[in-house]
Amino acid sequence: MAEFVRVAGTTDVSAGNGIVAEVNGQSIALFNVDGTFYAIDNTCVHRGGPLGEGELSGDTVTCPWHGWEYNVKTGKSLNNPSACVKSYEVKVEGADVKVLL
Repeated sequence: MAEFVRVAGTTDVSAGNGIVAEVNGQSIALFNVDGTFYAIDNTCVHRGGPLGEGELSGDTVTCPWHGWEYNVKTGKSLNNPSACVKSYEVKVEGADVKVLL
């Protein structure tokens, strides 16, 4: 059964940035877009690059390996409309950022 799991503190990810969080054996990329948190799979579908280490511009993250771009709100690739990474529901409880896994 799915449950919300803490992945980070609200102060761990500053606005306009992302981090990689390892939770329950999954690698999650967590982003802060103007104070709202979004989570997607950390692995780029192109060649497996770490999306949480990519550059965030607005709600778009660029994979640091080959430049593929993803919308962090939806997980959809801007390079290939048929490609996407999983996006996760996120909620903030106090100082904790939690993801539904």
